[in-house]
Amino acid sequence: MDKKLIINKTKEYVKSKLEGEGTGHDFWHILRVYKTSVYIAEKENADLFVVELAALLHDIADWKFNEGNSDIGPEISRQWLESLGVCDDIIDKVTRIIGTMSFKGGTTNANQESIEGKVVQDADRLDAIGAIGIARTFAYGGYKEREIHNPNITPQKYINFEQYKKSTGTTTNHFYEKLLLLKDLMNTETGKSMAKERHKFMEDYLDQFFREWDCIETDSTSI
Repeated sequence: MDKKLIINKTKEYVKSKLEGEGTGHDFWHILRVYKTSVYIAEKENADLFVVELAALLHDIADWKFNEGNSDIGPEISRQWLESLGVCDDIIDKVTRIIGTMSFKGGTTNANQESIEGKVVQDADRLDAIGAIGIARTFAYGGYKEREIHNPNITPQKYINFEQYKKSTGTTTNHFYEKLLLLKDLMNTETGKSMAKERHKFMEDYLDQFFREWDCIETDSTSI
């Protein structure tokens, strides 16, 4: 099993599927998560081959774009890896990571059993926060035709995945429903350290956002 060849073929496969995607779940997201995963894996002594494959394939068929189907990503990943002759043990590890990767409103079990899963999940969550995380959040909000902010719509605490899938809340609410929670959900010491700065950036951004918003509200009272 030529690991380098498998990784390179998987990169090309994922690129062919996700290049040019406009919601923030594109190939550049995959590449950032891949690079961050490799960095964390080296710090945390994880199996690099499993980490690389899981990072590259983790969004190959996101449930958000497949009618809420959480099984399709692991299924497509398994088919792809089988076509490359990857051994069953590696495939099982990779698909298990992908199947429990997503936050899903904090309503489902997203705990990673292996250090490899913890590494890739941390890398994916790091790409959801900070400056790039903010950009991705508003890109996805626009795709879903959500309001940027509405002071009459408050953040929710979801009780199940079905409720989360049907959410029509604002983009700013998403910060409180997910993004600001991720710092404390990091698995590895490396991920925890990296999350601090990005979390602080989001807090500073929201402070500025609401200062500007409150100014608009004050000015609009005479309209």
